[in-house]
Amino acid sequence: MLTGIAHAAQSRYGLFMFTRPTLATDADPLDGWSLPAWTYSDAEFAALENDRIFRPGWQVVCHVSDVPDAGDWHSLNYIGESVIVVRGVDRQLRAFTNVCRHRGSRLVDGSRGCAKKLVCPYHAWTYDLDGRLTGVPDSASYPTLDKTKASLVAVDMEIWQGFIFVRLESGGPSVADMMAPYAAQIAPYRFEELQALGRVTMRERAVNWKNVGDNYSDGLHIPVAHPGLTRLFGKSYGVEAEPHVDRMWGDLVERHSANWSERAYQKLLPPVPHLPPDNQRRWLYFKLWPSVAFDIYPDQVDFMQWLPTGPTSCVIREISYVLPDAADYQWSREMRAARYLNWRINRQVNAEDTVLITRVQQGMASQSFTMGPLSDKEVCLKGFCAHVRDLIPEARLEHRPSPGWSNR
Repeated sequence: MLTGIAHAAQSRYGLFMFTRPTLATDADPLDGWSLPAWTYSDAEFAALENDRIFRPGWQVVCHVSDVPDAGDWHSLNYIGESVIVVRGVDRQLRAFTNVCRHRGSRLVDGSRGCAKKLVCPYHAWTYDLDGRLTGVPDSASYPTLDKTKASLVAVDMEIWQGFIFVRLESGGPSVADMMAPYAAQIAPYRFEELQALGRVTMRERAVNWKNVGDNYSDGLHIPVAHPGLTRLFGKSYGVEAEPHVDRMWGDLVERHSANWSERAYQKLLPPVPHLPPDNQRRWLYFKLWPSVAFDIYPDQVDFMQWLPTGPTSCVIREISYVLPDAADYQWSREMRAARYLNWRINRQVNAEDTVLITRVQQGMASQSFTMGPLSDKEVCLKGFCAHVRDLIPEARLEHRPSPGWSNR
């Protein structure tokens, strides 16, 4: 990191110096510009992002309802690490790296399962559900082994509103602190009572992870590229940014859509007794730093996260959650129909977004493009760019540095 050292870069915007601002009143000359295109494809930059953004950043694993019984576990794989969340016999949830302390073998395979103990498939080292090493075949032949110091490596875990988050390195605000400005808005949705609807899906994308996040928080493209959302929301779509959270929202208009899925959703979406009047017809979105989002509808709650798999590739991980249906059959039937229509609508939105982010990733490969000007309405993107530049000051350079720059 280049803290305290001034650097200069020649650009078409003039010669500018870049240092970490020291005063809140300092004006950043790059405040109105996007991140440079090279940061969306550079391997060295991606490695620094893993260390400075993703290792200390919170990622969601699952909901507490996904691991109800002792021995139930869920895993999350990202940036070369595998984390397992498991419920112990004492009913407590814990998070560990999915790595045996003997030779580094992965302990469990797959995304979920249940086990009385965690047994390494390589040499049968055995761990209790609380992470303690309890069994080593021929343990007397290991003169340097101290079982009390060979428990599974714990990672930070936080349960926020029923969702289980982990991070690989400590530091920075909690999930609850990040979401504090919106705690009252979240409360009516009864997150703690949610249950999974289906299973986690993984969608690979040939784009840098930042392109997915940039698109998610971008309100300007809605009337241009999402005709369905425009029919549903009219001009009600809004965006705002807090230091660690972006919020987006849109209210369903009363005018019936010409599209049958949208029109049927408008008609069949039943009133939800536990939601306040303003939320009955509102779609609400939150993006948490660095790459977790909650899509909150009257009928369901989805989480999605986009995790880097390389400088120009990522995977989108997502699943839907719902409250148990009411006993009233008619209400339940209408709600199930609304959820199906929601899926149809958003399947089209996802297809449109996939085309958009692919076009951006391809265009960024052109030497004719470096940085783009940001509108004052792109408050979420401005905040994201500032955060990345603060953590990786080289993101202030318009052009890609020479190879090996991250080691200098």
